[in-house]
Amino acid sequence: MTTTVTGLDGLKSLVGKDLGSSEWLEITQERVNTFADATGDHQWIHVDVERAQTGPFGGPIAHGYLTLSLVIPLFSSLLTVEGITMGVNYGLEKVRFPSPVRVGARIRLNASVVSVEEVAGNGVQSTFDFTVEVEGSSKPACVARPVYRHYA
Repeated sequence: MTTTVTGLDGLKSLVGKDLGSSEWLEITQERVNTFADATGDHQWIHVDVERAQTGPFGGPIAHGYLTLSLVIPLFSSLLTVEGITMGVNYGLEKVRFPSPVRVGARIRLNASVVSVEEVAGNGVQSTFDFTVEVEGSSKPACVARPVYRHYA
């Protein structure tokens, strides 16, 4: 379910709130291959299905950065900020990949709002905690603390 807020004050009202979980998204070999083509990372554990079967993960896995990139569409299903002129990705305070995402697995994003602080230029800097979970796994695929800036 999407949380919708209006303006910078609406965003500030979310500090400490859990935004819930996105829908599940299946990681397909086609998506992994497309990411490999876009980044030039064709390591066999991602794209060589036959060889990956005998590798350390028992099959091909998604790139860590593919998993990280998917937080963008997953997060957009959790939070909408209306009444602003612009929102930008400002960076990451941390990111880790505790467990792999095997091709065919489904992932979803859990998000919570850590802080929202005013910045110059009539804006706010928002920090979130993101956890990408893998269906059926006790360990997350990715934990990250992204930082965004929103301007009125």
